[in-house]
Amino acid sequence: MAKSSTTFRYDYAQSPPVDQVGIAERAARFTTRSIKTSTKREGLNMVLNMIDLTTLEGADTPRKVQQLCYKAGHLHDAIPGLPHTAAVCVYPPFVKVARKALGNRSPIKIASVATGFPSGHLTLEGKREETKRAVGDGADEVDMVISRGRFLSGDYDYVFDEIAAIKEACGKARLKVILETGELATLDNVRRASDIAIHAGADFIKTSTGKISSAATIPVTLVMLLAIRDYHFKSGNMVGMKPAGGISKSKLALHYLVMVKETLGPEWLSNEWFRFGASSLANDVLMQIAKIESGGAYQSPCYFSQD
Repeated sequence: MAKSSTTFRYDYAQSPPVDQVGIAERAARFTTRSIKTSTKREGLNMVLNMIDLTTLEGADTPRKVQQLCYKAGHLHDAIPGLPHTAAVCVYPPFVKVARKALGNRSPIKIASVATGFPSGHLTLEGKREETKRAVGDGADEVDMVISRGRFLSGDYDYVFDEIAAIKEACGKARLKVILETGELATLDNVRRASDIAIHAGADFIKTSTGKISSAATIPVTLVMLLAIRDYHFKSGNMVGMKPAGGISKSKLALHYLVMVKETLGPEWLSNEWFRFGASSLANDVLMQIAKIESGGAYQSPCYFSQD
């Protein structure tokens, strides 16, 4: 069930304290699951279809964005029958380039970071303008960053209202709210920030910008999944999840899928509700699929295009 556009004030005191020992124990168990080869092959295809291929560098050029868009839709060139990725994610000035490269009928979504990514240090009006411009240029999704300074200062109303304002500015585009969990210091803060974002209208909650060393981890992602689960139990509405940064190996990605299925259920195992923000992951998935298809022989990384 999709989330309604109506937001309501959330009582921040309701965010439950996180059982850190329990989270650590559950997180460790997800990494011990044994996955059969046939299930692994299906899971790798699923992972590939959940990746947001991303280029968010100061040296980005239209040509680099065009190449990224081509790779997103032509993974089957490497191995026949592969799915496309979920989306390409670019800075706002390159949304038009991505839209032209993909065309209007492509199933691949265009995501644009906005709101002063990665710092979030823009005025609210500036954030709204950047969001509206990205959507107007063809973005299907907007990845915003919360104001971590305001959050850590305890100004939760400001964070809530800012997210709600950007959600409104998105129009029909879906909103992914980046918490930058590496800067939130505690799992209790991660849970509270997740609750605020969800109740303010986020369509997805996302761990990280990928611009700081501490990015997605299984314990942090589990805490965020539990916030989504609790909200779903109370409202019946679904919210998506996107771990980003630090997930570069297929084995780890498959552990994440196990965690999602066991925490939220199989309904979340599609790119409509779960994404990976990890471009380097795509090449490792391709290598693992090629190994299975060839009966155990690894391909060299040089056979796959670099992002």
